[in-house]
Amino acid sequence: MNKILRSSSAEAEINTLGAELISFRKLDPEAEYIWSGDATFWTGRSPVLFPIIGAARNGEIKVDCKAYKIGNHGFARRSEFTLVQESDTHAVYRLSYDEKTLASYPFKFNLYITYKLNASTLELSYRVENSDEQDIFFQLGTHPAFNCPLDDNGSLNDYYLEFAESENLERLFLNSDGLLISGKSEPVLKQETILPLSHEMFAEGALIFRNVSSRQISLRSKHSAKSVVVSYKGFPDLGIWQPLNAPFICIEPWQGVADMDVFEGELQAKEGIITLEPGANFTSSLTIEIN
Repeated sequence: MNKILRSSSAEAEINTLGAELISFRKLDPEAEYIWSGDATFWTGRSPVLFPIIGAARNGEIKVDCKAYKIGNHGFARRSEFTLVQESDTHAVYRLSYDEKTLASYPFKFNLYITYKLNASTLELSYRVENSDEQDIFFQLGTHPAFNCPLDDNGSLNDYYLEFAESENLERLFLNSDGLLISGKSEPVLKQETILPLSHEMFAEGALIFRNVSSRQISLRSKHSAKSVVVSYKGFPDLGIWQPLNAPFICIEPWQGVADMDVFEGELQAKEGIITLEPGANFTSSLTIEIN
């Protein structure tokens, strides 16, 4: 079931499957900013990544010496959420633990995702609640895919990412399977704010960065007034991705990254893991402004 939020200048559409944003469009003139989900390249649009980001080594996590099979990016993106509150401009979704989630992730939790639309700005708020009697461990990430080019003219080479602060960024590479982080890295930005985009930069998969200083990234063109501004809190890591030659770019603030290809530890030892005590909450947010 889809829910449509409407303001005077924009509409956002959310699916209860994954509580996923599947459309965010300006109304006058009409323009769509979110990728269509065309299976030619990628069926996702803006999935939430929980309780892991990327792949777990051997497709499993370990908790108290026991292995649990889990899919890439976790299970939230393929789970049916419950719409628990709504109005014309906001919606709150909840995913709670059940027998199916406990089979791959042995912790009790509630995950809430709140959407609020104000003019052409959409705020997504995330809240993880520990409803267990023990500490729980998880990663949490975003994965919005933006049409690029943003209009009918131009190419990816016309576009760039603008960071709010000067960055020294070291790119982490994925292994040959494209799932786990290898030991390879290289510097991408050196006290710079502008990252030019090209299809060639994704020939070896996603760009993965740890501990990014900026809390705002803009997708802009040298030849178009259209842009997307992504702001976030509680997400220190970042993925930038597209399937090679695809007509979209994913800007993915994360808390945590995929396993190293030599990782053998338990869940609580994963990179960027969040530890939450019983009864406690973890919150973060992502804001998308379309121009």
